[in-house]
Amino acid sequence: GSMAWLRNDVLSFLPDLITYTTLTLVVAIVLPWLIRRQRKIWLIEQIPGPKALPILGNALEVTVEPREVFQAIICSARVWKHHTSLVRAWAGPFPLVQMTNCRTAEVILSSQKHLDKSREYNFLHPWLGTGLLTSTGSKWHSRRKLLTPAFHFKILEDFVEVFNNQSNKMVQKLQQKADGRPFDIFPFVTLCTLDIICETAMGCNINAQDNSDSHYVKAVYRIGALVQLRQARPWLQPNIFFRLSGYAKEQDACLKILHKFSYDTIRSRRREYLEMKQKKDAASSEEDVIGKKKRLAFLDLLLEYSEQQTALSDNDLREEVDTFMFEGHDTTAAAINWSLYLIGCYPEIQARVDEELQSIFGDSDRPVTMADLREMKYTENCIKEALRLFPSVPILARELKEEVVIDNYRIPAGTTVMVVTYSLHRDPAQFPKPEVFDPDRFLPENVSKRHPYAYIPFSAGPRNCIGQKFALMEEKILLSNILRKFRVESVTRREDLRILGELILRPENGNTLKLTPRA
Repeated sequence: GSMAWLRNDVLSFLPDLITYTTLTLVVAIVLPWLIRRQRKIWLIEQIPGPKALPILGNALEVTVEPREVFQAIICSARVWKHHTSLVRAWAGPFPLVQMTNCRTAEVILSSQKHLDKSREYNFLHPWLGTGLLTSTGSKWHSRRKLLTPAFHFKILEDFVEVFNNQSNKMVQKLQQKADGRPFDIFPFVTLCTLDIICETAMGCNINAQDNSDSHYVKAVYRIGALVQLRQARPWLQPNIFFRLSGYAKEQDACLKILHKFSYDTIRSRRREYLEMKQKKDAASSEEDVIGKKKRLAFLDLLLEYSEQQTALSDNDLREEVDTFMFEGHDTTAAAINWSLYLIGCYPEIQARVDEELQSIFGDSDRPVTMADLREMKYTENCIKEALRLFPSVPILARELKEEVVIDNYRIPAGTTVMVVTYSLHRDPAQFPKPEVFDPDRFLPENVSKRHPYAYIPFSAGPRNCIGQKFALMEEKILLSNILRKFRVESVTRREDLRILGELILRPENGNTLKLTPRA
């Protein structure tokens, strides 16, 4: 009898036991998390910044318009930079800390530790996977090492021909518009840069300029807009709500088009590569020379590395090729458009560009060469100054891997740290009269006076832009080929300009200007 009594007693005690164990576990897990969270909140709250609500953070100050988000960030930099080198804000429960000057930006960007991009970049994963832009840790390191030789100047020299051919095609399209009536030039430039990146990254033609309605071109535009939408609207960020909203279905349709195109190209290039290799092994050295003349795209170089060093799967290649497609067209298109806009605002600066181009090319229609590019010093400084005022990527964001102390503030691990290049480039201590467009700021004697992190349109440090030489060459060729043919006059005054800080920085209503042919 006593055994049964004991069993009953244990059974009656069991629910309590489960409850106590659960509670103990909950406390053991939740309490340290709460303490860590409170410490994190407390540390972040030591940093100056706007008052925030619990949970919602500063989300209410920022309406759901993407434009407002960017404006709010710039404003907070403007308001707080006089008091402090750091500003904090809360995006809902996530802390953001903004570096407002070059000194604090350098601490983060030059570090070998804080190399991981922030969670805002995750919305690019469905399209780009974890390629060079989005990958972290050791994968990023090995990919960066692998891709760096692909941007060697010898290889870039091969691309000059593509830059010339495609920009000439664009100039022909622009000739139909060059009647002195205002039109938006932005889409013409974007289609051209899309053609260029497609040919240089994948070695194939999408003919975007002749066929702007193509599925591929539309998918590239739409997916950018969807990523943007998600970054700006917190409720679309959890996957389940993104699915319910119907946007995910649209995104899937885009991805199907984009990924299929990349995979098809990769597979056919792989086949060609292997066939060529077999021929090469069989052939004599004489024919070898003929086989070598073909211009290589980045994809071909990746295939070569993949054969020789680390084997890369089709998916690995697709991530990198898609990353080039994304990062390599919008950013350069924006840079060219801002350069055109600013040159079109200031006739005296345009006159100096004309003079330089005249001295290089005279009245000849010949394509631009590598040697010409070295002569285009003033033209290059115009592009650099345009990228100071309007950096294509207006915000860089990293996630801290470990706690950092800056100016006696402790920033806890896991915090998102932002460098707003748009604001950084307007620091009067580094750039007197920051709103003035003055290409001479980039004369060597003026550059040497500035902090090395005062001007970082291509970011800086170990994770800076791998394609900056490529970009600058492309921008100089496109810009010079437009300005050799046309005079530019901007329609929007700078004080009326409205900008959108999306994935890239663009004018809200496009880039409306007047073109007139040169005599």
